Amino acid sequence: MTESSLSALVKRSAADAGFDLAGISPVREFRELDYFPEWIANGHAGEMRYLESRDESGELKRASLNRVAPWARSVIVCALNYHTGEPYSIMPAEPSQGWISRYAWFNGDYHDFVMKRLRRVESKLLESAPEIRSRCYVDTGPIVERIYAKYAGVGWIGKNTCLINQKLGSWFFLGVILTSMELAPDLPASDRCGTCTRCLDACPTNAFTAPHQMDASRCIAYLTIEKRGEVPLEFRDRMGRQVFGCDICQDVCPWNRKAPLNNTPEFQTRQELVNPALDWLATISEEEFRQTFRGSPVTRAKRQGLRRNAVLSMANSGEERFLPVLEGLAADKDPVVAEHARWAMEALRRRFSSAVAD
Repeated sequence: MTESSLSALVKRSAADAGFDLAGISPVREFRELDYFPEWIANGHAGEMRYLESRDESGELKRASLNRVAPWARSVIVCALNYHTGEPYSIMPAEPSQGWISRYAWFNGDYHDFVMKRLRRVESKLLESAPEIRSRCYVDTGPIVERIYAKYAGVGWIGKNTCLINQKLGSWFFLGVILTSMELAPDLPASDRCGTCTRCLDACPTNAFTAPHQMDASRCIAYLTIEKRGEVPLEFRDRMGRQVFGCDICQDVCPWNRKAPLNNTPEFQTRQELVNPALDWLATISEEEFRQTFRGSPVTRAKRQGLRRNAVLSMANSGEERFLPVLEGLAADKDPVVAEHARWAMEALRRRFSSAVAD
């Protein structure tokens, strides 16, 4: 088969597997990859040491696909829509409720759902060209997926560093297949952000150092998921009621206003995870945590992290009724939860004292 016919086969197979978008990128030393080593050196990855993985020569693996997979000639990028019709995080909710990021509302792990579909695409490709080499990744490979997605025509990289598609918005997962076959590539997607800066302006922790540049160590998603132990004091009162992840910069994006809803069976919303009660999360037992979030991305934060985040959200809620709960948690056997509970009590009391004085 020709490169063009194989490329067409890949895209048909992706659609048959349930993907909403698919494109093909060549393997190149794209200029965007030049920023990655500097980003790491500046400490913008925070404690995410896996991003600093290096090869035998000491070079960052994610900075060059040619070094870690010299046999790869093309990257197939597939996208799966997970958008639901539930409210956005920026919409009013009860002060006693927290926010779990939209991508974690369903049963199971999206890595498994995307990988299952990638394997179907890969098998079709190998049936037609059994001599080629291939490898599938869903967030786990030494590759900056969104850069290859841009050059595969799947979307452009927005000022909030998320990949945006003109029709789907930014609510989609990415999966990639590396292949030794030189497939006919797609054209890069055009940047359609224009002069809009809503995502940059909306970030409560000022995580964006400039358009298209993020200091992940300041991002609420990082602080609530990846950060272990104590949350820096400077961010605690700016995190709002985010208990796992943060959708703010996507919620305000105009391209998400008319984003279509997904039709993927696995991505059906668990209603108890939309605006969950903060006192439930702060006091959740080990057994209930395991049962509630088995197979869910929420387990990445671990029970300690989820409880810690819920405690901070209680402080930011302004709800005086949380004081008795926080008093109990201030003596919790988990020292991290206890310290944050003591801080939360003081934060609430200062707020009430200020209100009385006014």
